[in-house]
Amino acid sequence: MSSGLDTRPNAITFDLEELVEMAWSGKIRIPHFQRAFRWGREDIRRLFDSVLKGYPIGSVLLWLRPAPAQNITLGVLHIDAPETQRALWVVDGQQRITGLANALHPDAANDPRFALGFDLRSGQFVGLRGGSDAAVVPLPALFDLERVVEWFAEHPEVNEYFRAAAAVTKALRQFKIPAYQVEQDDVTVLQDIFDRLNNYGKRLSRAEIFTALTAGAEETADDHLSIPRMAENVEAERAFGTLDEGVVLKAILARRNPDVLRDLRGEFTRASTEFPDEDRDLAFERTQSALLAAVDFLQQNAGVPHVGMLPYGNLLVVLTRFFAHHPEVSEYNRGLLRRWYWRAAVVGPEGFRGGTTGAVRAMCAAVRPGDLSGSLHGLLELVGGGERPLPDLRRFRTNDAKTKIVLCSWWAAGPRSPDTGEVFDAAELAECLVDQWTAASAVRYVMRPVAIEQHRRQWAANRMLVPTMRGGDGELASVLSAALALLDPPVWVAMLDSHAIDPPLVAALLRGDANAFLDGRQERLTSRLVDFLGRMCEWDFEDTPELSELDLDDEDGDDFAA
Repeated sequence: MSSGLDTRPNAITFDLEELVEMAWSGKIRIPHFQRAFRWGREDIRRLFDSVLKGYPIGSVLLWLRPAPAQNITLGVLHIDAPETQRALWVVDGQQRITGLANALHPDAANDPRFALGFDLRSGQFVGLRGGSDAAVVPLPALFDLERVVEWFAEHPEVNEYFRAAAAVTKALRQFKIPAYQVEQDDVTVLQDIFDRLNNYGKRLSRAEIFTALTAGAEETADDHLSIPRMAENVEAERAFGTLDEGVVLKAILARRNPDVLRDLRGEFTRASTEFPDEDRDLAFERTQSALLAAVDFLQQNAGVPHVGMLPYGNLLVVLTRFFAHHPEVSEYNRGLLRRWYWRAAVVGPEGFRGGTTGAVRAMCAAVRPGDLSGSLHGLLELVGGGERPLPDLRRFRTNDAKTKIVLCSWWAAGPRSPDTGEVFDAAELAECLVDQWTAASAVRYVMRPVAIEQHRRQWAANRMLVPTMRGGDGELASVLSAALALLDPPVWVAMLDSHAIDPPLVAALLRGDANAFLDGRQERLTSRLVDFLGRMCEWDFEDTPELSELDLDDEDGDDFAA
């Protein structure tokens, strides 16, 4: 039990400019007992909005103590920090300091979370997208008055906004952030403060407990993979979205032993795993490789472009175990694995004894080291054959597993932009869904729900998968008809068809016949879902092993003569 602080905290105030420059220089450090950086772009945008409006953003708590020379990671920034006797270790305020330091630094601009600018026309902070807009000044340029002057010299068409931009620059740089600074030798006191400030008595997640148990020494923390860093690396390499840390933890555990709910303590000292000789770092590294292979399979073979369309995270856990033990998989066997994946998605955890827990345990146990054919057969046997009920298109919710199956069927149809007629690509989808665990940001209403009969308001027929669209949010009814003036007629028809719409259905929209549109499109969407799941699940196919794995020798030793 800690005895409390040796000395009272010293109350000080930093200008935002001063605090950020200390972070860039490596004077600010993040203790390894801190949780991972969790903020997304909207959190950071709102933080800057509060700064501009002069709202309080809370105080920070800093721990004054020595720090070694090391390469530290702060968000996406990699900083060569010198040794210092008076480093400021962040006990409370990590999310705010990391968000500010990254969004204002040019090196972080490639990460969508931190790629923000100030729209001179609307007076708001916005996410930066591809292309150039002179009226949207990137935050790193806006933060430096000299660079602001250069921006307006290069873009004279927006000179009328110069005074406003200079005022924003001043407001950012001079914003006051209160802080408490403590000097304390006992790290357990600071951990106790951190726990009280951040947890309020709530239990830590299993992933956070596992991270704490395997964190190692402070001095070597930056040299190790961590669960949050693995999630970030998968996102960076595959643009699949940010994985839930609980899923990453299960992937680490499942790769080593099918029981993903086993006791976490002593994980790398016990012998009851399939890789008894590997240490923590090697386990994390190999799990990351298997995770990348599993995500690649989902995107390239199974037609799941983003985590927002992944029906069940536990299926990714099973796939990680599968590719950890069977990294070389032929196209034929990938087809069998795809068949299992989609059957398992349609069956859902309710098809297993013990629900979600029983499902993941049973499927992980079916993956046997050194037996590729047996693993595939075991997985397929668990989900069985014979067609299952379709997801209900009358109940469309982007956070629902069955709706995510529907969304994958829409993505497989190659949805086209109403603006250009071009097929949306995975990069546009990933950009739209930055920091999202559902596809809600990419799904738009065709008609306002209040204009539809109550029992039809949740129908899939009133939604479209449109990651980007000129004009931003809003209903699509008028856009579909206006697109005819923008696109050649054949391209317009192809665009409509990619969304399971045809010209007669657009005509029904224009004459205000919502029921005719919804009934007609619901029927087309149902037909497409049936075709999609038929191709993916292959319900009536025999689960025959690959020809090379069959024993074709005649019992009498006769060979097949020409």
